[in-house]
Amino acid sequence: MSDVELHPLEPFLPSGARLLMLGSFPPARRRWCMDFFYPNFINDMWRIFGLVFFGDKDHFIDTGAKAFRKEAIVQFLTERGIALYDTACAVRRTKNTASDKDLEIVTETDIDALLARIPECRAVVTTGQKATDVLTSHFGIRPPRVGESAAFTFGGREMRLYRMPSSSRAYPMKAERKAEYYGKMFVSEGLLGR
Repeated sequence: MSDVELHPLEPFLPSGARLLMLGSFPPARRRWCMDFFYPNFINDMWRIFGLVFFGDKDHFIDTGAKAFRKEAIVQFLTERGIALYDTACAVRRTKNTASDKDLEIVTETDIDALLARIPECRAVVTTGQKATDVLTSHFGIRPPRVGESAAFTFGGREMRLYRMPSSSRAYPMKAERKAEYYGKMFVSEGLLGR
């Protein structure tokens, strides 16, 4: 039986956040190229953000260092009001991989407490199947299809849950196509003009 691993990062909850993105759990530290969310250099999340908001897959990349530009990412997310965390705060890796299917959630994140800390938030985005399963189970809603959303209520707030394609390279879709899904969602939430 593998050891229980605690989440290595604090929730990123900028003041005035209007959207909360939730993955499942970070990869093992040896796979990190920065000390922040989606830290694996072969994960496409920050390339997707670069494509959606700047039309440039490498916008948030330091190509020489083969790393993401954390300061630029943090500044951008803060300005746009995008919060980040994960749906598990303690896991076991059943096969020593970062794959959702090999993660056993020991302790789910207190989603209600997260949302209470960002009262202007009106949308939650899940970036993988395991995160979607946790959220839909927690709020008692049917899982939306990839690229779609479902309405729910939290603390008197009308909310939307968006199910986005995983940014993992294991998910069989090109980053450019994933960016189309994310772009539509950001437009719907008023975070991107079109």
